[in-house]
Amino acid sequence: MKAIFVTGGKQYYVSEGDVIYVEKLDVEAGKDITFDEVLFVDGKVGTPTVAGAKVTCTVEKHGKQKKIIVFKYKPKKKYRKTQGHRQPYTKLVVKKIETK
Repeated sequence: MKAIFVTGGKQYYVSEGDVIYVEKLDVEAGKDITFDEVLFVDGKVGTPTVAGAKVTCTVEKHGKQKKIIVFKYKPKKKYRKTQGHRQPYTKLVVKKIETK
């Protein structure tokens, strides 16, 4: 069974058993989380969501991605600024996809 659901302003196409990385969620590791905003389940396309469909996931861990370097400068003005950024994420394992 396949589904498309929304979290963190992004859409994820998943099936049962998949491991995905999403924007950081405020849930402890080891707990389950249910997503109700499901756009597609097994050939059913929602308008805008499929009524009664749910995607249940287990939070495996939280972490930060690799560091990226943000470099700003203005030519001929002696302005240079270097900054690093590490985006937080949540690792999820898809347990069950339900539909009515």
